[in-house]
Amino acid sequence: MKSTNKIVLSLIVISVTTLPSNAYAQESPADWPEPVAEYYTGRILFDRFEYTRINNEENIGVWDMVGWYGGDKYRLYFKSEGENKQDDGEPTDIERAELLVSKLIAPYWELQGGLGTRGTLASDSNMENYAVISLYGLAPYQFEMDNSLMINEDGDINFAVEAEYEIRVTQTSYLQPRLAISGSLSESKQFERQSGFNSVRLGLRYRYEFSREIAPYIGMYWSRALGNSADAAKLKGESITETGLVIGARFWF
Repeated sequence: MKSTNKIVLSLIVISVTTLPSNAYAQESPADWPEPVAEYYTGRILFDRFEYTRINNEENIGVWDMVGWYGGDKYRLYFKSEGENKQDDGEPTDIERAELLVSKLIAPYWELQGGLGTRGTLASDSNMENYAVISLYGLAPYQFEMDNSLMINEDGDINFAVEAEYEIRVTQTSYLQPRLAISGSLSESKQFERQSGFNSVRLGLRYRYEFSREIAPYIGMYWSRALGNSADAAKLKGESITETGLVIGARFWF
């Protein structure tokens, strides 16, 4: 009897596993969407929106933002960064304003290319226009990277490397170290830019997230001119180092 039951059970299993798929699969309605449909979305992020007090008792307003719109593989980016010294009568300084087209080339990495401009927002300002190629993404161990190579209208080549890392302190607070290095492969007398490594900046910020969309922070930074840029600053009697305390907010929408 037991052997008969085993034979019957085996036949049932064989019959079920050999049934054609359309015998038990249900047909999906024709108007159902694809499992992973392509869609487009966007975001504007102000990673730094801050007020800085530097060591020579000057006050500076700083912003650093990125906005994008697109899908998983292709996106359109706008990046802007600059500062304004308070009560000095000087115009706002645009460190970069770039419009870029981006393509996903590997998990977490995008190759970007486009055009940018920088300079002071004054009527007599000679803005520097340039083409830019960027490698933008997330390096191993969760380092956020933005590496750019820029070529201006005169053929001068310079580069910038930025890296950030988030250290979770609690469920709603973070420490964020930041490193920025800039340099030039050629000298530009018109824009007072020396060849070689130009500057390095180290920063540390502590932020608290009231929500995912807004997080105030406090922090500090240290920067130093390097190589030929440091030598040029010394000849002008300018300091080659700078430290500052910052208070600001990181927010997105």
